[in-house]
Amino acid sequence: MSENAVIEERRGQGAREIEAPSDAKPGAADAAENADGVKLASVMRIPVTVQIVLGTTTMPISELMKLSRGAIVALDARVGEPVDVVVNGRVVARGELVILDDDDTRFGISLTEVVGTPTEDNG
Repeated sequence: MSENAVIEERRGQGAREIEAPSDAKPGAADAAENADGVKLASVMRIPVTVQIVLGTTTMPISELMKLSRGAIVALDARVGEPVDVVVNGRVVARGELVILDDDDTRFGISLTEVVGTPTEDNG
């Protein structure tokens, strides 16, 4: 299966691509190279699923089956606590919910912490 076919298939499954920031240099992904000189452009085009997690909860299936329109599901997070930015199932950052300046009907995230990758224990 070609790379484009895989990407199109992933798009159909709900994966979304993230647009580069407006201050990004044109062609930066195409020019990116690792230490071995291998171009990373094909990697930079792989779509990933980004989720903003406001909170979670656990409930028995019997309660889940009783939910209907207007039901309120309490989450474990409190108002004002940072939300998690999750990429492909891994927390990569935390931030605060904000209302977009140019469109007050939409939310955004102001990143307050970028989560580093765990260091491997070689001991």
